[in-house]
Amino acid sequence: MTIQESKYIPVQSLYDAEDLLKEHEGQSALIAGGTDLMGTLKDEIHAEPPQVLIGLKTLKGSSAISVESNGLRIGATATLAAIAKHPEIKQKYRLLAQAAASVASPQIRNVATLGGNLCQEPRCWYYRNPGNTFDCLRKGGRWCDALFAENRYHSIFGGMNVSSAPCERGCPIHNGIPAYMEKLREGNIDEATKILLRTNPLAAITGRVCSHYCEEECNRNDFDEAVSIRAVERALGDHALEHPDLFYSAPEHETGKRVAVVGAGPAGLTAACFLRRQGHQVTLYDRMPQAGGMLTYSIPAYRLPKQVVQLQVRALEAMGIVFKQQVTIGSVGFTLEDLRSTHDSLFLATGLWQGKKLRLENAELLDSGLEFLIQTQTGSAKPVGKRVLVIGGGSVAVDVAISARRSGAEHVTMACLESRDIMPAIPEDLEQADEEAIEILPSWGPQRVLEQNDRLTGMELVRCTSVFDEDGRFAPVFDTAETKIVEVDQVLVAIGQAADLSYASQELHTERGLIAAAKHSTRTNVPGVFAGGDVTGGSAVVVQAMAEGTRAANEIEAYLNERSGEGDRNSDHRSLLINPSALSTSQGMRSPRAPFEQRTLHSEDITTRGIDEVNREAQRCANCGCVAVNASDLAGVLIALDAEIKTNLRVIPAREFFTTAKNGTTVLGPGEIIHEIWIPEP
Repeated sequence: MTIQESKYIPVQSLYDAEDLLKEHEGQSALIAGGTDLMGTLKDEIHAEPPQVLIGLKTLKGSSAISVESNGLRIGATATLAAIAKHPEIKQKYRLLAQAAASVASPQIRNVATLGGNLCQEPRCWYYRNPGNTFDCLRKGGRWCDALFAENRYHSIFGGMNVSSAPCERGCPIHNGIPAYMEKLREGNIDEATKILLRTNPLAAITGRVCSHYCEEECNRNDFDEAVSIRAVERALGDHALEHPDLFYSAPEHETGKRVAVVGAGPAGLTAACFLRRQGHQVTLYDRMPQAGGMLTYSIPAYRLPKQVVQLQVRALEAMGIVFKQQVTIGSVGFTLEDLRSTHDSLFLATGLWQGKKLRLENAELLDSGLEFLIQTQTGSAKPVGKRVLVIGGGSVAVDVAISARRSGAEHVTMACLESRDIMPAIPEDLEQADEEAIEILPSWGPQRVLEQNDRLTGMELVRCTSVFDEDGRFAPVFDTAETKIVEVDQVLVAIGQAADLSYASQELHTERGLIAAAKHSTRTNVPGVFAGGDVTGGSAVVVQAMAEGTRAANEIEAYLNERSGEGDRNSDHRSLLINPSALSTSQGMRSPRAPFEQRTLHSEDITTRGIDEVNREAQRCANCGCVAVNASDLAGVLIALDAEIKTNLRVIPAREFFTTAKNGTTVLGPGEIIHEIWIPEP
C-alpha cells in the first residue's frame, strides 16, 4: 500500500502546534519520530487519514534530557535510544533505561520519541489490520474481536473495558451491569447490590417485569446465549428488600428543601428515591389506596406479586419518604398552586389511567382491558365471559388475555392490527400467550360490534394490510373484502391509555393530551415544575418510566442548587478487567415458569434463583472490553516511578494518563500536546 499524501507543517513552538490542531480539528495528527504514525498511514487502518501532519521535531529544546537534584526531566521528542544510552538514567533510573532499550530494533529506537511511544495506537492485529477491515471496539465498534473472535494473537489477561458495555448502553437507566457482575464473581453480594441500586432503586421490580433491553445487546448473543441479567438483577433486588437497613438508609444530611412528587408509579418512586438520597424532604401524593401505580394495579400478580411492591414502598418509607395516599390532585387544598406554594419543586408523574375506546357503534357493550386488570387486582372484577376477545397487540393486551384465561374463560382470542413480527408486545410475552393457549389473530382490526337485544354476541374483524405510512405515522389500511366473525360474549379493549389532566392549571402547557416538557428533559414551562413518565411521553415500559424519574431527579437537584444541566446522573464508571473465565461456550441460567396446570392468577409464575446460581451466571459476563489496552512500552515504568506528564495545558500523573477510550489511548484532550515528562528522584 502507498501512503496517502498529507500536508506536513513543522512548528517552532507548542503554541503553533496547538493552533494548528484547533484549526484542523479531526483532520490532523502530530508527528515526531513517526515510527507508529507512518505505519498506520501506510496500512490505511483508519477510514479517514489525517489531512495535515504537524511536525514536532523542530520544537526548540523539546528533546532535552536533564538530570536534576530532585528528579529527571525528559523532553517529549527525546528519542528512546538517547534515553536508553544516557549514563545517569542507566545508573539512577535503571528500569526506564531498560524499558527504552527493549523497544523494537536499534533503528526504531534511534527515531522513536518518548512522547510518541506514550501516545501510540493499540498494537492489536484486528485494530491494525490493513484497510480498516474490522469494526474494532477502539474505533467505535460494538466489540473486541480479539476477545470474542480469534484471540490467538493476544493474552486475554489484563484487558480492560472501553467506555460502557453494550448491555449498559442498552439499558434506559444505564445500570452498571459489568461492575456488579464483577462483585458477584468476587463473592461480594452486598457490594454488587449497592452498585445496582445506584442507578436502579427498584431492582426487585425490574428483575421481574423489565423488558431486558440489556440482554438483547449482550455480546454473548452472537456465539451462545445472553447473560441472564434480569434474573441476576431480581436476586440482587430481593436481597436488597430482605435487608433494607443496609441499602435504603436515610441520608446523613438534610438540605431543608421540600419536593412534592405526584404519582407513586415507577417514575415517581424512582425520582423520590434519588431526591431523598440528596437529603431533600420528599412527599409522594397519590390518588389510589396503595402506592405503586400500575405496578400495583395493572401488572398481574403472577408477574409481579403485590407484596414485592409493598416491601419496596416500605423500604422507601424507611429512607424518610412520606407517602400520602388517596389524595386527588386538583381537589381543595391539593391544587398545583397549593403544592407549589408549600414545596420548592414539583414532579408530576401521574401516568395514563384512562383506557382508550373504540369508535364503533355499540362500543358501550365492550369492556376496558385496563379496568379489567385493575378490578382483577382489587378483587372487584365481574365474572369473565366464556369466550373472550382482546383487542390489542401490546404487552398490556397479553396481560389482559392471560388474566382472562386464568380467571375462567374457556377460550381467549387476541386480535391486533400489526402482523406478528411487529406486534408491540415483547417476544417473551407472546411466547407465554402461546403457552397459555391464547389464539392470536395478527393483522386484523375491529370493524363492527355484533349484538342481539343489546347483548354482545361477537365482533366482525377486517383484514389490516398495513399499520403505518411511509413516514412511520399511524395510518392503518384495510382490505374490506376480507372479514372475519369472532363469536364472543365479552370483548376487552386494550389499545392504549390516555392521561387525566383535569388537575392541570391553565398555566401548565399540554400537548396532544399529555403534559408538554422540553425536548430530552422533564422541565415544563412552569419554573420549578417538572413532569415525566407516561404523562409526557405516552405509554412506556417500566424501565423507561424509571429513566424519566431519574432524569427528573437530576434536573430537580440542579434546579434546587441553581445549577444548569442535569445534576448527578448516579453513574458508576470504573475500569474493569476482562473476565477470561467467560470465554468458553456456556448455557445461560434458566428461570422456568411453573407448570401450566399449576399457574394461577395470584401466585408468581417464576421464582428467584439462588445465590449460587446467580454467582455462576456472573461468571458468564466478560466485562466486554479491549484486550490491547495500552501500546506504550514505557507506561508501566512511568506509573511505577510516579512520573508526571506535562502538557501545554496541565500536569497529569502517569497513573491517570493512560486510558482505554474509543479512538484514543490517553486522556489528552483536543489541542493538548505532551511537552515533557518529570520523574521524581527514586
